[in-house]
Amino acid sequence: MPSATKTAQGKLPVVVWVLAAGAFLMGTTEFVIAGLLPGMAADLDVSVSRTGLMITVFAIGMIIGGPAMALATLRLPQRHTVVGSLAVFALGHLVLAAGTDFTVILIARFVTALATGAFYAVGFVIATTAAGADKATRAVGMIMGGLTLSNVLGVPIGSFAGQLIGWRGPFWALAALAAVAAAGIGRFLPAAEQRAAVSVRAEFKALRNTRLWLALSAAVLIMGGVLAAYTYITPLLTDRAGIPAGAVPLVLIAYGVGALGGTTLGGRMGDHRPMATTITAAAGTALALFLLIPLSTSAVATIVLFALMALTGFTLNPIVTSLAVRFAGDAPTLTASLTTSAYETGVAAGSALAGVALGSSFGLTGPALVGAVFAVLTLVPLIALAVRGTATRPRVTARRTHAPGPGAEGAGEEQPAAPTPARH
Repeated sequence: MPSATKTAQGKLPVVVWVLAAGAFLMGTTEFVIAGLLPGMAADLDVSVSRTGLMITVFAIGMIIGGPAMALATLRLPQRHTVVGSLAVFALGHLVLAAGTDFTVILIARFVTALATGAFYAVGFVIATTAAGADKATRAVGMIMGGLTLSNVLGVPIGSFAGQLIGWRGPFWALAALAAVAAAGIGRFLPAAEQRAAVSVRAEFKALRNTRLWLALSAAVLIMGGVLAAYTYITPLLTDRAGIPAGAVPLVLIAYGVGALGGTTLGGRMGDHRPMATTITAAAGTALALFLLIPLSTSAVATIVLFALMALTGFTLNPIVTSLAVRFAGDAPTLTASLTTSAYETGVAAGSALAGVALGSSFGLTGPALVGAVFAVLTLVPLIALAVRGTATRPRVTARRTHAPGPGAEGAGEEQPAAPTPARH
């Protein structure tokens, strides 16, 4: 069996790439709904607005269900949890693809969100452990890069496929690909895993760390800022910048490319200078959004600033996620799920407030203003983290192996993990 941890120096373990592929599938299913709504509504004989509940239900499942599933699967081997979550994800999409009753489809959508939350919670922990302390943030960035790439490729391809073969086609494809990903995880993640021997009590105890909540606050605020502008970017592009409606998808691709570049940059820089990188990126996001208000009458300026906002905003994501997992010490699973919930909370809060601003006297520039305020507020927890420092004690893992054979003295004993160096 190939090892998930033994790789050439400087390269990430294969399992991280497989986890990134899983994140790509889950990001695609979260966002592809928007492009399939009209066809789904007509086929299921429900209104478009009611069909939109599929997006809301998924978000609720991620916010609430992620931490719940992390605790429910805490005592299971991580390998089983990830494979099981992908299997449930595949089954949920089979129900979506074959379903005719809207209530049943909503339930399947919610269960799929629970599986997604469990996947992220354990996947981030597996990735950081397999990559090691010196490449932990890069590994997180790779997984989040898979999620971001879904906006660049997965969502457009899924929407296009839905137009050609019907809305059920993309869900059949997602079910099949999730089954393949589950098999890949089963192959590349060793059965003899390194894992901290923790309990539910230990997971909750980890939540007492103030620095953890600073990292989670930064995750909420930066995602709220970016999504406030993104949610209502189309009317800004067409009605203020004068960009033809047919060209809007190209601008959204530019956003996706910027976001992918940001997660890559954050993953590369975060292991060396996490606080300098995040503070600079948050300030850059705020600046891009503020400039978008007066300069959005120019099509070129709007496209450039929109892509810059994505680049700088998404730079923070792998870093604050990695910091949150690190601050949790020997009980990172619940924390990883809370990080995902934090991003989803930011999406909900940013888009909701942006909608209010759009209907106010600020008009089309209201969402950008809301986003800029969110980005500025992100600096508060980041600066507080920089002042307090990000050094942590070494994490101790329990090496779970098969029963030792003759002469295998010491196998199965607890071994200290590599120390996590202080980073500022």
